[in-house]
Order: sequence, then C-alpha cells, then structure tokens
Amino acid sequence: MQPINPSSVQERIDRLANQTVYLHLETTQGVYTARRGEGPVASCYIRNVPIQYERGEIKGEGPFRVGIKLAQGWVYCDGLTDWEADDDDRLLLAGHDREGRLVAALQLSPFPFGTGTKRNESYSTGSTRRHTNE
Repeated sequence: MQPINPSSVQERIDRLANQTVYLHLETTQGVYTARRGEGPVASCYIRNVPIQYERGEIKGEGPFRVGIKLAQGWVYCDGLTDWEADDDDRLLLAGHDREGRLVAALQLSPFPFGTGTKRNESYSTGSTRRHTNE
C-alpha cells in the first residue's frame, strides 16, 4: 500500500459508481486500545455486502475520509491513510496508526472478497501494513 493520492483515489471511486460492487468496511482501533487498557473497546466489520452507489467522495488533508452515497443513505469511513488498486478494479483503502497497524479499512470490489479474482486467484485482505520507507 502507498500513501493516499486523493485525485487517484477519487478517479477509482468514480469508476466503480453506478454498478454493483462488494463492500468491505472495518475498524479495529478498539482492539489496540483494549490492549493498552485505555477506554472502551469499539470495532465494526462488514464484508461482501453488495451495494450500488451513485457517487463517492474523498475529503480531507490526511488522514482522509471517504463517503459513499447509496440510494437509501451513506457509507462513511474516516482515518484513511493508504491505498492500493489492482488490475481487477478493486479499490483498497486503509488507515494505519503511527506503528503501522490497521485501524480502518474501506474496500470496494466488482466481485466478492475472499472468493478469488476474475482470474480465479485467491484473495484475502490479509496484512495491510503500511508501506513505509522509514
């Protein structure tokens, strides 16, 4: 994954609009907070929900937020720092903390996650650790 380039991400969001795509959305910061004994644990996870959206937008100066406008409401994810797009038109957005741990993910795909790609290859969200040159 590479640091988010807002115009490139917006182009990918626009490309996937007005068609059925599969949504993966998660937050995991609660797990890390619980390990440190700080505050309440909070997390969410949703995977392979087919959606159609009319438009989506990336906003902010970094970390970024993405809103996806559905016919009946919105999907929203904040704290995004990194992205990747592949040859199968999947858009993978992630937010990482200072230590490179995943804290949020918003992913869109023309076919279900974890069931293979158009070329019938296996796919898993697996490690989405941030790529750094540090």
